[in-house]
Amino acid sequence: MALTAPAGPSGPIVARILLEIEAVHFRPDQPFTLTSGRTSPVYIDCRKIIAFPRARRKVIGLAADLVEREIGFESLDAIAGGETAGIPYAAWLSEQLGLPMLYVRKKPKGFGRGAQIEGHMPTGTRCLLVEDLATDGGSKVNFINAIRQGEGKVEHALVVFHYGIFPQSTAILKELGVTLHGLATWWDVLDAAKETGRLDAGAQAKVRAFLEDPESWSVAHGGKVAQQS
Repeated sequence: MALTAPAGPSGPIVARILLEIEAVHFRPDQPFTLTSGRTSPVYIDCRKIIAFPRARRKVIGLAADLVEREIGFESLDAIAGGETAGIPYAAWLSEQLGLPMLYVRKKPKGFGRGAQIEGHMPTGTRCLLVEDLATDGGSKVNFINAIRQGEGKVEHALVVFHYGIFPQSTAILKELGVTLHGLATWWDVLDAAKETGRLDAGAQAKVRAFLEDPESWSVAHGGKVAQQS
């Protein structure tokens, strides 16, 4: 069963942007194999947004609105980008919100200071972790732990795109006391694709079958039920 409904007020706009810049790919008859080992009839490349200045300006504006609406006006001290895809989004969002920016490495450097946090993060800094997307949420754990080991605080993570179909994506972070926020989900994209005629009825049905039960769909199409990734 599907995990979430469309993301919220930003969902339709971000979905249309992603479709317009061709960051979304539908291939129900020749599934993609994701890094997790799952097969999927859909694939998204959020990094493509960085090449479209007007589109990314709108996305960052919507992200800033979400922060103010769902997190607070004075509830953060810094924006932390996860290496590597989260770094440009963190830079733009920190500028929009007037907050310091830092970034978190996937692992400490093997030389010099051996730092995993780059930038300036005083003890107790309230950080918003930013990345491009979230599938099952597992990759966020490493960044959250790194911030906390550096004596920073993190209670919120924001992504441009949240798959919205894997229950563990929010459950994993909830166990760590972190709320996951997304600007758009696959449900938003499916709705926008239907409205703009990018998918015929047959393709819509195949994509919906995946969104409603992604693990079974993956197994039935040569993939696997993946672990956290």
